[in-house]
Amino acid sequence: MRILGIETSCDETAAAVVTDARDVLSSVVSSQVDLHARYGGVVPEIASRAHVELLTPVVAQALVEAGLDDDHVDAVGATVGPGLVGALLVGVSAAKALSLVWDVPFVAVNHLEAHLYAAFLEEPELELPVVVLLVSGGHTMLVLMEDHGRYRLLGSTIDDAAGEAFDKVARYLGLGYPGGPAIDHLAMSGDPEAIAFPRAMLDDEYRFSFSGLKTAVVNHVRRNPDVSTADVAASFQQAVVDVLVLKTRRAVAEHGAKGLVLAGGVAANSQLREAALDAAMADGVHPFLPSRSMCTDNAAMVAAAAWWNLQRYGPSPLDTGADPNLRLTLVD
Repeated sequence: MRILGIETSCDETAAAVVTDARDVLSSVVSSQVDLHARYGGVVPEIASRAHVELLTPVVAQALVEAGLDDDHVDAVGATVGPGLVGALLVGVSAAKALSLVWDVPFVAVNHLEAHLYAAFLEEPELELPVVVLLVSGGHTMLVLMEDHGRYRLLGSTIDDAAGEAFDKVARYLGLGYPGGPAIDHLAMSGDPEAIAFPRAMLDDEYRFSFSGLKTAVVNHVRRNPDVSTADVAASFQQAVVDVLVLKTRRAVAEHGAKGLVLAGGVAANSQLREAALDAAMADGVHPFLPSRSMCTDNAAMVAAAAWWNLQRYGPSPLDTGADPNLRLTLVD
């Protein structure tokens, strides 16, 4: 079954064709980074308008690269939430229109669930249960994936998401947008032990907090204006990674998971990837680090999640709307 996936939840306009949630025939992503960089973050109205302009050519390119004609697509899946409501509406409306024109099912996809399925595109035989550390600009959460469609939320952030903290610290340090890659690059030339930034809520099982860490960075730089920016970046990044990996290891051990999986945009961070890999190997569990292209927002993961949803629930009603606050459906 060939599924066209569409992703427009934030500032990436993406389309992909995936067969049976395993084989990626094409994956096209048009980034809006340059449009938003001057503002230091994503501007919702600009993102929505860019999606309107970019989505049709992106979908066309995905079909061409997959070697398919329109009538060879078996279903259309699209992210319906969470995300920016205006941006979501562009993708959802386009997906419904295509499903009607081609007379194929429309499948609504939760963006968070799609990130969980990014791993299965590159390792279809990944053995469950696994603990997934989902870290992005909008979310930081630990999810126990017991089976396909069976998720338990173990914990999440009570304030800033990890990616949000990266962006805010980078903005304060004058590193530009997006902040994650900038800090990751600069940290390579800094000393991660130069500054003893706090590791918040270590005794709280699975909840996270990064707002205080962000404030600690600002206060330290104000008190020490001549401090090395590379050392600040490296020490900040190490503090984030230490908390993320410690709690993920704890979750894997306490729930008897067979694997540790990273997901989301922050999963592309080189220090986090190295630390997660080392931790999984030391604990004797299977590590899975998706390729960087599968960490950031893309439509291949949407198409994969759509395939699983179609098997479990069938087509989604065409009156399904965009939900900017959509949550992951959890088991009791």
